[in-house]
Order: sequence, then structure tokens, then C-alpha cells
Amino acid sequence: MKILLILTGGTITMVRNATTGALHPADLETFKAFVPELFASDIQVTMLPFSPLVDSSDVQPSDWQRMARAVYDNYADYDGFVVLHGTDTMSYSASALSFMLENLGKPVVFTGSQLPVGVLRSDAKENLLTAIEIAAAKRENGEAMVPEVSVFFEGTLFRANRTTKKNAEHFEAFDSYNYPSLAKAGVHITYRTNLIATPKNAPLRLHEQLCQNVALLKLFPGITEPVVEAILTTPNLRGVVLETYGAGNAPSSDWLYQQLHRAVERGVVVVNKTQCSTGSVEMGKYEVSLNLLKAGVLSGFDITTEALLTKMMLLLGEFPNDIDKVKQLLQKHPSLGK
Repeated sequence: MKILLILTGGTITMVRNATTGALHPADLETFKAFVPELFASDIQVTMLPFSPLVDSSDVQPSDWQRMARAVYDNYADYDGFVVLHGTDTMSYSASALSFMLENLGKPVVFTGSQLPVGVLRSDAKENLLTAIEIAAAKRENGEAMVPEVSVFFEGTLFRANRTTKKNAEHFEAFDSYNYPSLAKAGVHITYRTNLIATPKNAPLRLHEQLCQNVALLKLFPGITEPVVEAILTTPNLRGVVLETYGAGNAPSSDWLYQQLHRAVERGVVVVNKTQCSTGSVEMGKYEVSLNLLKAGVLSGFDITTEALLTKMMLLLGEFPNDIDKVKQLLQKHPSLGK
């Protein structure tokens, strides 16, 4: 079994300076020395580091393109891929790759850690080694056990485009509120095969065109028209994720309806996403969401903000002159992106 380990950066790739105590990226040989188990099994691991390594707070769409390209260019030579990534924006990057890599038939497992690899109580080694094992796992028929983009953290494997970082303090940093976990790792790794994507019987396709002219508009009590107008009239704006209350509700103010309606009329794609972690947008369930429907706002159902933003970027980049196609694919449900 051959696994390509893509090191993008993040806490998992850092070590502490013995003199100052400050964290800094480890060089490749130092990192290897902390995890000798990587090279002591039957799984052949090859390391591909970004140069320089990127803090996840600095990750940009261009970095998603580098990650996706690394998988695509090496796809024929490896059985699976593991991406080491900082936790802060891991759900954005993992979601992006789930949409950029079409017809994926091999595992792409994102993981990281809350403590650096060189710290005594670090969660880095367990997360990394289990992610490697998951990326190499096969079914009885020889197909990959998890042929999709996923996130593994603290004993749990999640579908990538269903994840959100929930905790900056505990080792259980991620959750998937609206889709069950794909596997649990204890003494054994227990896979929920009925929930895992099936391999696509088609060549892998890479989608690299991304449109960054999108915005996130989060409603709150007391939000004013100038604030909404400033966002919705941003030059070259193509798409907006509208974070609403509860089941997709918004203030019934006429000015909000008019601002949204004018934006949609200008060709801006506006998608309704609930601010709640769990549950789904149900447009029209309450009267206070009727104006959104009337204005032409689309439902995001139960998608995460991370997945919706990255999917919107990809679709607007892929179909810049076909707004109806973008809207149609943004409404794909329930397993968005699959």
C-alpha cells in the first residue's frame, strides 16, 4: 500500500523552540523523527511538503488548488492520500477538495492536531497514524474503504463537506451535526459502510476554477440597511451566503426584502443558511421567511457554511455565464457535492 502524505502546515507540523518556547514549523527530518512509526509498517508513506508550510489562517483558494492538484497529479501512483492541515480552516479546505475532485475513487483524509507533534501529550501522532491506516484501508473486493474526502480527528471520521470546527480547547475539535460519522476508531476501526460514498466508475476530474467574489452576510437583531446594502452592492459580487435565524427566518422589514430582491435581479446568487449548528432551512415554514422566497433567495437546506461557501466559489468559477446551472447545482440535496 502506498500513501502520499501532503503536509500543508498547521499545529501538527510544528515543534517548540527549546530556548524561547515559541512554536515554529519543523523541517522534514525533525518531523519524521517524531513519528518513526510512519516508516515501520507495511504501508509505504511518501511525504510531499508545501514550501513554505502555511498556517491554516493564511490558507487561500490558491492553496486549495495546490492540494487538489497534488492529489490529481499523483492519483495513479498512490492508494490513498492524507493531508496534514491546521484546524482553523480545515473544514473549508476539506469541503473545497470534496467538490474540486470529481469521481474520486480513493481516500483523501484530512487531519491535524490541537497540540504540536513534539509535545508530550500531543494528539498529533494518533490522528496521523490512524488517518494513514484509513487511507490505506480496502474492502474485501479490493476497493478503497472510504473513497471520498474526509476529516479524521480524535477517533472519529467525518464526511469532509459536513464538518465544522466546534472547539478550540478540547481534542474533539470537529463535528458533523447533520450527517452521521463515517467511522469510529478504538481498538478497531469500525466503518459505517452504508454511509460512505461508493467509488465512481469514471476518470478523476479536477475542477480548479474558483470565484472569490462571494460574501457571508449574517443577520442579527438591529442590523441596519446601510450594512446590508454595503455587502450586497460590493463591486463584482457574484454570490452571498445569507445566515438567517432558526429554520431560515429573517426580519420582515420591507427594506431587507428590497435589498435582497435587487441583488438577485442583478444576478447575485443568494442562498439561505441557518445560523443553527443542527437542522435545516425550511423556506416558507414561517411567515418571516416568505419575503426571502419572494426575493429569489435559495434554500441551503442543511449544508454547512464552509461547504456552501466553497461550493459556491467552485460553481461560480466553473459556470461563470450560466447562473441557472449554478442555482440548480447549489440546490442539490441531501448529500451536497456527492
